[in-house]
Amino acid sequence: MRNFTCLLMFLFLISAGCAPLISRELRKELSPDITFKQVIKDPDAHKGKRILISGIILGSRNTKEGTLIEILQKPADIGGRPKDVDDSDGRFLALYDGYLDTAIYSRGRDVAVAGEITGKRVLPLGEIDYIYPLISIKEIHLFKVRKKEISRYCPYPSCWWYIPWWYHP
Repeated sequence: MRNFTCLLMFLFLISAGCAPLISRELRKELSPDITFKQVIKDPDAHKGKRILISGIILGSRNTKEGTLIEILQKPADIGGRPKDVDDSDGRFLALYDGYLDTAIYSRGRDVAVAGEITGKRVLPLGEIDYIYPLISIKEIHLFKVRKKEISRYCPYPSCWWYIPWWYHP
């Protein structure tokens, strides 16, 4: 009986680690044939379709409509998190119907947004007018902040004991 209980606890822990970013119901409604490149070229042609996009938050502000988040699209890894690469197809605006704390949803945070394409907005970006696709957020997932790894490499052997390489404060 004890082995069976341990097995159940182990299976529960494994399955909890594989939780998806968005709900099953919303995943069924996503349009798998639409890419962000297509959306950025002509947002109005894809109006009403649902899409999942990952990226990095460039800024957020609370408005009368809700919380408006400007996001730089990035390709996602297998877990849905934006990859740390210098590759992007553009920017988009995500509108959350409600209040999100802009101190938490701040510049530099990794995010995945699932929502409906509702059109476009033309806003100034530097000295140009940029066409932002507008996504109405149905679900949003904010990833934990990435920790910077500390290199413990020393080019010369030391005669003193030092902090073990596996110890990270």
